[in-house]
Amino acid sequence: MLLTRQLLEAILSQYDLPLTGSHGIAHWARVVENGRLLAKQTCARLDVVELFAVLHDGRRRNEGWDDNHGRRGAELADELRHRRLFEIDDAGFDLLYQACSRHTDGSTQADITIQTCWDADRLDLGRVGIMPLEKFLCTHPAHHPRVITWADERSRSNHLPPFVLREWGIDLRRGTP
Repeated sequence: MLLTRQLLEAILSQYDLPLTGSHGIAHWARVVENGRLLAKQTCARLDVVELFAVLHDGRRRNEGWDDNHGRRGAELADELRHRRLFEIDDAGFDLLYQACSRHTDGSTQADITIQTCWDADRLDLGRVGIMPLEKFLCTHPAHHPRVITWADERSRSNHLPPFVLREWGIDLRRGTP
């Protein structure tokens, strides 16, 4: 398992925002699920997509506009890789670093794995009242109306995927990681 309890604890130990906030655990988990769905069709590197999901907002300083939070998330990925909290080859790490550092610049042109990461995140914008727009989505599968509707409904209802408790051991109902 790539997303280990030890990795998640390291991310959470320095995470400054509420775990139940709009950029917290439920968001990360939905981005994981969105990414898994998209990667089946885009053939993106699932290891990169899953790591992106838990790292891209890992160093946000607030729930609003936060310049450079993507770069800080990329730096967090670098730190945790050097601590050997996850393993990934150099090519995969380069993709992860780019995906994290550039995920808020509005770009749609990149490697298919990076595009899959960005779409997995952008499909979860409903949590902050924004409907995902096709012009900001990168991959063919993300443009499908059923995918957009599925992801948006889950996001707006703050759906918490069951694996958060089952696999990650995080019980947000009790507020304990």
